[in-house]
Amino acid sequence: MKRVRVCVVGAGVIGFSTAVCIAEALPFCSVTLLADEFSPDTTSDGAAGILFAAKFPDIPLERQKHWFKDSFDHLLAIAQSQHSPEAGVMLSSGWQIFKEVPADKKPFWSDYVIGFRFMTEGELKRFPDHKFGQAFTTIKCECSSYLPWLEKRFRKAGGHVEQRKINSLQELSSSYDIIVNCSGLGSRTLVHDNQVYPVRGQVLKVEAPWLQHFIRDGDGKTYIYPGIHSVTVGGTRQEQDWRLQVDDGDTRSILERCGRLEPSLSRARVLSEWVGLRPSRRNPRVERELVQLRGRRVPVVHNYGHGGWGVTLAWGTALDALGLVRQCLDEMRLQAKL
Repeated sequence: MKRVRVCVVGAGVIGFSTAVCIAEALPFCSVTLLADEFSPDTTSDGAAGILFAAKFPDIPLERQKHWFKDSFDHLLAIAQSQHSPEAGVMLSSGWQIFKEVPADKKPFWSDYVIGFRFMTEGELKRFPDHKFGQAFTTIKCECSSYLPWLEKRFRKAGGHVEQRKINSLQELSSSYDIIVNCSGLGSRTLVHDNQVYPVRGQVLKVEAPWLQHFIRDGDGKTYIYPGIHSVTVGGTRQEQDWRLQVDDGDTRSILERCGRLEPSLSRARVLSEWVGLRPSRRNPRVERELVQLRGRRVPVVHNYGHGGWGVTLAWGTALDALGLVRQCLDEMRLQAKL
């Protein structure tokens, strides 16, 4: 069978994870990744990249567990290898705290992180506004290092990378046999999906090397994540907000909220401010379809709409997308025999 030409659209953490999975598992495919923006200019680059998840309403829980566990195991292996500093992947311990006791005290992902337990009364004393907390060790994956590392791994597997803006799948129909859409928010225009929408996130990077433990408020809006070179503090969750410029009011609010959880942040120096738009959707879209493009039916695999959980679920949904590409190949082989 001649080499199958596969195109992956999107160079964020979903696009590169998916491209690596396909290139490494299917060496008889020629895989090209196309995007108009690469690291350090992707949404993934600013992500705090700490692994835990929220439940999506309409996706079977078993599938969500697979996504989380596959991603966690993949990143844990990197964190425990010599690639850890270059890939920007590290273990991170800390607390998630709640003002009210949550309905789900033991979330589905608690079996996969390390050492999950409820916080003691003594530990909660320093957070007088919070009634309940969870302590655990998880993984922090810094995409400004991880994406270039994945790109290197992709090229080593024979993958090609091309920078260009794709306005329509029609442009790709004559050059590729299978298209994999990992374009995130770009799917609004690329495949006319109005169910994907922006959730604006603003974060600061600060210099506070004395902080070693993460703290996350259960509402997801206030968090402190120590990383390899700096501490990420945030944040905002502003739905349908397309503003990419830094908002000074948000900066003040972030420093004030985080300062209440960690008073020593008043001594931290702000290194940078960043804004990104999370590609949110009621449920991520990980599925395949046949699309009529310039007179031929082209298999398209979709993998987008992860919202603020892209880094957490990237490898798991990439493996799912690889499975969908395999299904496309099986059908193409059948067609060829007919």
